[in-house]
Amino acid sequence: MQQYNIHEAKTHLSSLIDNAIKGNSFIIAKAGKPVVKVVPYSFKEPKKQRIGFLKSKISVADFDSMGKDEIEKLFEGIL
Repeated sequence: MQQYNIHEAKTHLSSLIDNAIKGNSFIIAKAGKPVVKVVPYSFKEPKKQRIGFLKSKISVADFDSMGKDEIEKLFEGIL
């Protein structure tokens, strides 16, 4: 991996970035000491959610009528 001082990196930044995009990472040094490692950024497109992909595979109970008979009996004092 190549190392460049700050002045040299500023002078050739465009070409260094082009090389980094191609996979050639490099290090920027200050006074001969490595400070920053430049690597290509890999952006992954977020997965798009598919609406309705479980349609007809899941059934949801009718909550308005669920347990209706039992509830009526409880209010009437039968249970």
